[in-house]
Amino acid sequence: MYYRSQLFVPGNRSDRFEKACNAGADLVCIDLEDAVGPAAKDSARNDVFSWLKETQHTHVSLRINPVDTETGQKDITALSEANLNLPFVMVPKVGSLQDIVDLDNKIPAVSGPFFAIIESAKGLVNCSDIFSHARVKLGMYGAVDYASDVNCDLQWSTHLYGRSKLVASANAHDVLLFDTPHIDVHNLEDCEASTRKAKSVGILARSAIHPAQIDSIHRALESSDTEISYAKRVIEAFEASHGNVVLLDGKFIEEPVVKKARRVLQFRQDESRI
Repeated sequence: MYYRSQLFVPGNRSDRFEKACNAGADLVCIDLEDAVGPAAKDSARNDVFSWLKETQHTHVSLRINPVDTETGQKDITALSEANLNLPFVMVPKVGSLQDIVDLDNKIPAVSGPFFAIIESAKGLVNCSDIFSHARVKLGMYGAVDYASDVNCDLQWSTHLYGRSKLVASANAHDVLLFDTPHIDVHNLEDCEASTRKAKSVGILARSAIHPAQIDSIHRALESSDTEISYAKRVIEAFEASHGNVVLLDGKFIEEPVVKKARRVLQFRQDESRI
């Protein structure tokens, strides 16, 4: 499973669904949670499910409301009755493994794997357990809600611990982790720069809240020609040494370095298939 980007579109703006699906994001998520006010929840749900039943797009799904709310339970009921074949179901404010277990019992497998958002202190503490569930295949760091929960700021360095903990847990359980969306839709330069920072700690995908952010995310995540060239040299040098430690440009090359090089090349191959 390989994705670089995911684009949100408000669930009460059905006029934007098709445009969002053609914006270039690897995944699209129609949002029934934060983007839709309380008075519009029911009508948005009806519109979203009607549209999903008719669309030919296979990379689009939805974010339900929190499972411990009345609107969330209505979303779950709608999912269980619709029997839609979806690429994922995004689940906000996941706090424990039990949240996922309960949801798994209510939503049929055909509805797709779970895309769990970790956006609270409780969720971060329990993230490894959450990601251990077989149906959780995608995850996201919800930095804005997390900041609200623990009363911290949104500076990138403030959230290094949260990101790093999620990277370790996601990799341990083979979950693809997405970084939090960049909330300033006009600052594409910082969107790209902060995506590169996330990549440096092991986050290889990012969510977006505006179509204009997609190209910035993809540019930040793609491997440069220099990286590709070096990765090939690493593998060639290691193979020529018959698996023994070898020096390349004055640096020791051993199995962990080779593993990283192979992942760089695999990432480029995956990019070319999208």
